[in-house]
Amino acid sequence: MTDAPVIRTMTRGDLDLALSWAEAEGWNPGLDDAAAFRAADPNGFLAADVDGIPAASLSIVRFGDDTAFLGLYICRAEYRGRGVGFALWQHGMAHLAPRTTGLDGVPAQQANYARAGFAMAHGNVRYSGAITPMGPDLTLAPERAHIDAAVTLDRAVTGFDRADFLRNWMCGDPSRISRVLIRDGALAGLGVLRACASGWKIGPLFATDRAVAEATLDGLAHQAGGGRISLDVPDPNEDAVALARDRGLVPEFETARMWRGPAPAQDLSRTFGLTTFELG
Repeated sequence: MTDAPVIRTMTRGDLDLALSWAEAEGWNPGLDDAAAFRAADPNGFLAADVDGIPAASLSIVRFGDDTAFLGLYICRAEYRGRGVGFALWQHGMAHLAPRTTGLDGVPAQQANYARAGFAMAHGNVRYSGAITPMGPDLTLAPERAHIDAAVTLDRAVTGFDRADFLRNWMCGDPSRISRVLIRDGALAGLGVLRACASGWKIGPLFATDRAVAEATLDGLAHQAGGGRISLDVPDPNEDAVALARDRGLVPEFETARMWRGPAPAQDLSRTFGLTTFELG
């Protein structure tokens, strides 16, 4: 390395490149994650260049003035151990991170995040496999009123406001399929299925109870056509863990939801599947 890394805001092309690094790392991103991510906060994605070459990536996407979520922290293998990733981290935390910042950290990095001031809130487990629907598809494609209700539900469940992101996540691209389940005229279940480099991911999967979560999961399984799916389940929701296991999904790996600053008031009882490790 002949120069210190130059840190800058990513272009759309840079974000596509970073997601290709994520795919190479085995993170299996969605086919059109970049557009939805940028809709959330186009200034929240940073690249570190070394001698004019992109060497590392980091996102700290802000949701309003008080809350952000950190992800896509990747340094290309040939630049590791040279301070590039750490320089990018320091810059991002100093210039982008607000009072409260969250992340989903793999076990190998959790001690490093703790030293940076992040405290563990709960564990998550990714469950994967093929699901055969147990009954008819009771879900609906969301209409305008359903999307507005979904934004309200998301705010209540996550504890922060990410309306712009969620609207794009639900409706921004045909590679993502949204379904809602209505009970007694109200939104009871919400799920988004997204096509990935390999198979499908479901996230979010929000529901008032296990029965609603299972019916919503079945609706998404109908859309997946028997393909392999992954669901990121928070450990404290015992009904969600039981649902994943009872439907034949098997654990793949673990992460920890960690927060620096006051943690939002999450409602994990309604969280049967996290939205995405990159944006919470």
